[in-house]
Amino acid sequence: MGETANQPFQLSFSVALKVELQGSRVTSDGGLILVRELNERLGFSDLIAQHVTDPRGKNTQFPLADLVRQSVYRRLAGYEDVNDVERLSHDPTFRLISSEKIWERGSALTSRVHSFETELLTQDENLTGLATINRELLARVEATESSRRVVLDLDSTEIPVYGQQEQSAYNGHFESTCYHPLLLFNREGDCLAVKLRPGNVHSAEHWDEVLLPEIERQQKQGKDVVVRADAAFAKPELYEALEDRGVKYASRIPSNDTLEQAVAELLTRAVGRPSHRPVVRYKSFRYQAASWTTARRVVAKVEVHCGELFPRVGFIVTTLEMDSRAVVRFYNKRGTAEQWIKEGKQAVKMTRLSCHRFRANEVRLWLSVIAYNLGNLWRRLAVPKRVDTWSLTSLQQRLMKTGGRLVKHARYYWLLLAEGHLTRRLFGAIVRRLAALSVPAG
Repeated sequence: MGETANQPFQLSFSVALKVELQGSRVTSDGGLILVRELNERLGFSDLIAQHVTDPRGKNTQFPLADLVRQSVYRRLAGYEDVNDVERLSHDPTFRLISSEKIWERGSALTSRVHSFETELLTQDENLTGLATINRELLARVEATESSRRVVLDLDSTEIPVYGQQEQSAYNGHFESTCYHPLLLFNREGDCLAVKLRPGNVHSAEHWDEVLLPEIERQQKQGKDVVVRADAAFAKPELYEALEDRGVKYASRIPSNDTLEQAVAELLTRAVGRPSHRPVVRYKSFRYQAASWTTARRVVAKVEVHCGELFPRVGFIVTTLEMDSRAVVRFYNKRGTAEQWIKEGKQAVKMTRLSCHRFRANEVRLWLSVIAYNLGNLWRRLAVPKRVDTWSLTSLQQRLMKTGGRLVKHARYYWLLLAEGHLTRRLFGAIVRRLAALSVPAG
């Protein structure tokens, strides 16, 4: 016997159980409304209106700002494929957070979102606008912070490709056909800038385009800037540019015979039974490579491990005036940048660059970066201390992925959320922290 549209299904359980499918009223991403609340307090919608232009005119079904929010929130919720848009267009949460104008009729479908991301946003002024939105969003948060010191971490990563994407190429270091983007983070985990590059470029290629504008921006605000980078960025022109601007740095450099001779006395094992704990020694000395115009301070760290034939040796060139142990400890924190890149790949799917055109993939990378930053700002500013150490993936799966049901009344809506990880107490704590935020509007 056929089923009517609104008739529930009867299942054969030991007790009576009826199932009704209400896709337009039930959501699995109810926690996103809290992220939307933070973003409105940061003026995200205003920034979209200021920096993204719409050539379609005013007679459009979906305003461009709504489409930007839909694309960003979709990534923040972990939906990497444009094909997911078809289902999400009827999801109550995505209707609520995209725009009040579409609560009844649903959000944009797959074809509209695809053309929006690959045509409208690929225009020069809109691609630049996405970068500006990202940076100004973070600047509004920085204006509330009192720290006088800014630490910048420069790193590159691999984004594998599986088709004939423009400017993708084989990279021997990663042993894959890929893109090779360059990213810049601060020590709070915010991604300040990103540049998508062909797969076969050197890790440090275009470092100046990413790093120097950010240094200039921070110094105009009276901040002291310190830069960390790994051995791939061991370039004398980078050191000279930082020194000319009065910027401190700590950068790893590759080992060579001259450097190892300088620490030869540290490489000898102590006489007697070896310690089960690693034996760590430090040394600071002046060194000038053939390509350098001046000698610079180098800090060496030598680790001797039980059961290993050769010691582990690392060298850091630096202008910091701390003792050797403190320099190494400061540099080692650079590893958190790799963790943030991993979070971006896992949580907001930065690696989903499946368009043929290089420009369209640039747009998708920027949308993923904005989504990552919105999630990281939510973790930093809104989430209580007891859960602010969760990864972005954990926040996504435990808090954003909260089931709920949308109920419409004559004058208002009820969003009834399941009380799992997102409990009433935690929800209330997040709302109170959001209400207490004092963020400048411009």
